[in-house]
Amino acid sequence: MVFSNLVFIFAFLPIVISLYYLIRKEFRNSVLLIASLFFYAWGEPTYLFLMIFSISTNYLLARVIIKTNKYRRIALIIAIIINIILLGYYKYAGFILSAISGVFNFTYDFTPVALPIGISFYTFQAIAYLVDIYRNEIKPQKNILDFALYISFFPQLVAGPIVRYDIVAAQLKDRKESVNLFAQGCIRFIIGLGKKVLIANQLGLVADEIFSSPHNELTTSLAWIGILAYTLQIYFDFSGYSDMAIGLGKMFGFKLPINFNYPYISKSITEFWRRWHITLGSWFRDYIYIPLGGNRQGKWKYARNLFVVWFLTGLWHGASWSFVIWGLYFGVIIALEKMALSKVLIKLWAPLQHLYVLLIVMIGWVFFRADNFVYSFHYLKIMFGINTPEYFDHTTVYYLHDYGVYFILGIIFSIPIKKMLSDNRIIFSQKFQVIIPVVYIILFLLSIMYLTNSTYNPFIYFRF
Repeated sequence: MVFSNLVFIFAFLPIVISLYYLIRKEFRNSVLLIASLFFYAWGEPTYLFLMIFSISTNYLLARVIIKTNKYRRIALIIAIIINIILLGYYKYAGFILSAISGVFNFTYDFTPVALPIGISFYTFQAIAYLVDIYRNEIKPQKNILDFALYISFFPQLVAGPIVRYDIVAAQLKDRKESVNLFAQGCIRFIIGLGKKVLIANQLGLVADEIFSSPHNELTTSLAWIGILAYTLQIYFDFSGYSDMAIGLGKMFGFKLPINFNYPYISKSITEFWRRWHITLGSWFRDYIYIPLGGNRQGKWKYARNLFVVWFLTGLWHGASWSFVIWGLYFGVIIALEKMALSKVLIKLWAPLQHLYVLLIVMIGWVFFRADNFVYSFHYLKIMFGINTPEYFDHTTVYYLHDYGVYFILGIIFSIPIKKMLSDNRIIFSQKFQVIIPVVYIILFLLSIMYLTNSTYNPFIYFRF
């Protein structure tokens, strides 16, 4: 079940909200836990047992870490290994066997297993929880049901944000629900739903059609249309889902961290990754990069640390060499910026800085979207006019004519338009304030209309 689903919007969510606010406050966490486990079991009931195993194992090992001094480190290592093994088996077993067989030239018989939804996200949450306990930065949760809710809370279970325990520890125990916070949550959910359904889904159709075409049938203009569509799709798909998660959290009194901060307005790739998937970036910084030494041990170890972090970042996104190459590609760019390129960039005219970022990011998205590295390589050559049958064709005109409005909306809303209006005091005018509720109602109705009339409703980050 995804948030942009009519069953979720008109059945699951209203029932959960009703039960939550009708029941006594001390039982509200139990309502959310049952709802979260049901939500997770909806997609694949058998993986509910995997979730319960992960919860119980991490809860018990956290207690071991806190209660012993002599074996704290061993308990932490065992806990991390168990989490990595679970994630590795379901997500990387086939990839690892394929890589080993390629090196040692042997055959193997392995039937790929379905990837449990959200396993990358809740595994990282559990590891962060254990490490923070080991560092004495947090106290372990004594109530196993509250810990289970922390791991399985349905708004952020499937695609984040990755929530640190210290952010929600107090909220699990005592949070202040209010009409104002609930209204804010509804608005944030509607905005996220609109981003997902009205922009991401429409541009996803374009990207899917173009990237499914044989590379020898693509023209330069068509290749650029395809990657522009995907560049906007992945942002509005993932940030829209994050907005819906944050909005749902507010409906139940939780304040979850933001995950996106208009990354396409960045002036460097370093800045881009501070604005894109913020909770994942901070996780790798605090639990991989800094423990390795960060940038404090000389330029060679600094380069090594960047290599490790970006190799793992690519691998986290998917079990294929295309994702690994995508991660290392950004690692190299960031290393170049840190060592020399940033001094050049800062002297450039601001629009050229933005153009640089968009070009680098779009090239990276080719590796991310294409099914394999060979197709990525051919696609990039066509993008830049190498080995292309022609530079322009009439199919490009078709996409611009039929989907042009979605491209325009995507570009407009990928910049902080609300802040710009606020800075010019337009948003504070009395007439504008009257219109705002109507705008949100129309946005919600349009989203529902699109969901009703279309069967195309993918979610990119489901596979992660």
